[in-house]
Amino acid sequence: MDQIAGWVAPAATMIAAMMTAANLGTRVTGWGFVVFVVGSIAWSVVGLTSGQTNLLLSNAFLLVVNIVGVWRWLGRQATYEDGSRAAAARSARARVPTLFSAGGLIGAGVTGPDGAAVGTVVDAMLRCDGRDIAYVVLGRGGVAGLGEELVAVDPHRLVFGPEGVATDLTRDELARLPVLEDGNWPEALPPCAPRAVSPAGGRAAAT
Repeated sequence: MDQIAGWVAPAATMIAAMMTAANLGTRVTGWGFVVFVVGSIAWSVVGLTSGQTNLLLSNAFLLVVNIVGVWRWLGRQATYEDGSRAAAARSARARVPTLFSAGGLIGAGVTGPDGAAVGTVVDAMLRCDGRDIAYVVLGRGGVAGLGEELVAVDPHRLVFGPEGVATDLTRDELARLPVLEDGNWPEALPPCAPRAVSPAGGRAAAT
């Protein structure tokens, strides 16, 4: 029993760490905590059978924390996600504007006019004097965040839908946008950022 636990404990801990660190969505994170629970139990068995009281007590505490994580992500957060998904599905079938979950905005992939991925939504800055989005921050390039560049995009150049976020900006147009400084984002959409064109042919006012 102790030998099996000795193999299960580190394997479960490593797998769970990768699942939660990857941030692949509510349910993957929740199941990562389930695997953490298995790891905590296995480490507790190792501590108990080897007489390592400190290992036993620390993992008994972590077991409680991981159970809370399971409830947080597979319980409450999953319920929120189901609710927003249901509302979006109903709005798509009804005679009302289709809804898009704000919770699903951050981290959403963005596709260009040709359907190819051009970036990821990092954040959205809202105006406090109204209900508008001042600009959306997209991350482009890099691998797993390393070497990533951030740019501010006019929200009118984005379309939010059931399949995610799309933009009419080409990859070349996005590449010409000024890169935001780390920790020093602008107070408004940069003047050189492309604006959406209004039906009358003029530039649409930035929100």
